[in-house]
Amino acid sequence: MTQPDDRRRQNVRLAWILASVALAFALGFVAKIVWLGR
Repeated sequence: MTQPDDRRRQNVRLAWILASVALAFALGFVAKIVWLGR
């Protein structure tokens, strides 16, 4: 029941994209709070 290499690589790339988008969103949110807090 192991996935083919290309399928697993695609899943890993998708996971990295989602993680980077979530990180960018979180950083933008924190930056907005800091800017509005001043």
